Amino acid sequence: MGAGVDARVAIVDDHELVALAVKNLLADAKRLSFARHADTVAALVSRPRDADLVLLDLSLRDGSTPAENVASLRRWGAHVLVLTSGEDPFLVRAASRVDVAGIVRKSAPPAAVLEAITTAASGEHVATTEWASAVDADPLLQGAPLTEREREVLGLYASGLGAREVATQLFISENTVNDHLRRIRAVYQLVGRPATSKVELYQRGIEDGFVPGPRRV
Repeated sequence: MGAGVDARVAIVDDHELVALAVKNLLADAKRLSFARHADTVAALVSRPRDADLVLLDLSLRDGSTPAENVASLRRWGAHVLVLTSGEDPFLVRAASRVDVAGIVRKSAPPAAVLEAITTAASGEHVATTEWASAVDADPLLQGAPLTEREREVLGLYASGLGAREVATQLFISENTVNDHLRRIRAVYQLVGRPATSKVELYQRGIEDGFVPGPRRV
């Protein structure tokens, strides 16, 4: 997905009314279409992928965790935007540690929710106060909350490799590497430590222990 590209949006929520509200919200949205609704992630991914972005409710009643659900959706091939009622800070913090495009409150104004969906559907990350607060309040997050794969990408890229070389080493596509790099930069921006250049990424990686520092002689 890229800016201006049509995107299909699905929602996983065990409240049908929420899904109906999202469907109505997307009815007049440009370049966005409503794919379908499922009560669980397992039900959604049981069929061939027919959505580019999935809106995921944090608090599902099937006993699943945010980490499990996001991992399943990413393997399925979709980006994930988390929807939360904000009633469980633990779940919000858990979502902040995994590969999501952002965290948005269900109670946000419709225009704000639609903007977040549009941004996530274009492959960008959505910086919200919910995500920033979760990162700031989580004692388990030392430095930037990067996934294991993102740390691998950062380590290789910051060491001097190009995106294509990183992709070759990790057996993933160059587009996937670039997606990871966009999220890494977005996360560092979110925590108030911009990393817009490769040099800054290298510095942030050293600061957080994701990249080995220069050897002393």
